[in-house]
Amino acid sequence: MRTNIHFIVNPIAGKGNNQLSEALLKTYFPETEYSISVKKTAFVLHAAALTKASIAAGAQIIVACGGDGTINEVASCLVNTSVVLGILPMGSGNGLASNLKIPKNLKKAFSIIKNQKVTAIDTGTINEAPFFSNTGVGFDAHVISDFEENTTRQLFSYLKSTLRTLKKNQYKNVVELKYNGTTELISPFLLFVSNSNEMGYKMSLTPKASLQDGLLDIVIVPELSNYKLFTFTLLFLFKKHHWMKEVRFKQITSLEVKSLDDTILTVQKDGELFVPKEPRIKIAIHPKNLSVCVL
Repeated sequence: MRTNIHFIVNPIAGKGNNQLSEALLKTYFPETEYSISVKKTAFVLHAAALTKASIAAGAQIIVACGGDGTINEVASCLVNTSVVLGILPMGSGNGLASNLKIPKNLKKAFSIIKNQKVTAIDTGTINEAPFFSNTGVGFDAHVISDFEENTTRQLFSYLKSTLRTLKKNQYKNVVELKYNGTTELISPFLLFVSNSNEMGYKMSLTPKASLQDGLLDIVIVPELSNYKLFTFTLLFLFKKHHWMKEVRFKQITSLEVKSLDDTILTVQKDGELFVPKEPRIKIAIHPKNLSVCVL
């Protein structure tokens, strides 16, 4: 019986102009063993619609070909199903793929899919919307908000968005946090919740995070002076941000965040802007409910 594999391609992910033809795929996945289908996205959330159609068509493996945003759309449809997620990293950051050691080299990535070595990973939700790498309130979310206004999605564009956001420094909501049986009030510079040990571009705020430990890693950084903000930025670039006493790390299974003035918080989810429908945010971990092709 042939393995039914569907490829969902985001043609404008990363540097853009991503091409993946059926002719190319058939050189790696012979018709005697595989049934191949290639679908290209044309608009936001199209990957999710295409994935649902592929599930209905009996796909056994659905391969997300793009960045973390594309992976989020595809994988969100696959949690708690028997359908396996494959990944061809074609985005700019590729944080989840890097954590799973899936290379950008197509031939090597194809081999991982063909080998069909499958493992189950944890997934997170924010107000019931799935995320797989990370989510955050504060600085990172405002960077993503600025970043999404760019026409190109490269590292240089991300750095420019970071600098513009640092200059504005306009994220000063006081929020109530509830986690691990405790409640605290904080005006966070950064409130970063991660399921993965990498954000993309080989950068990490949570190097000890695991996709299979049933826990989320959270980084809490309060509002900082300009001097300490500069210090934090430098230390982060050198992966030493844990040296600052203001930086706290926690492991949690759930988290509630609520703005005290009932404003809607700016949130990012897997590197995409996420707009909550209410001031309260509920984040939770769901152990090993997504099957993924891995090395």
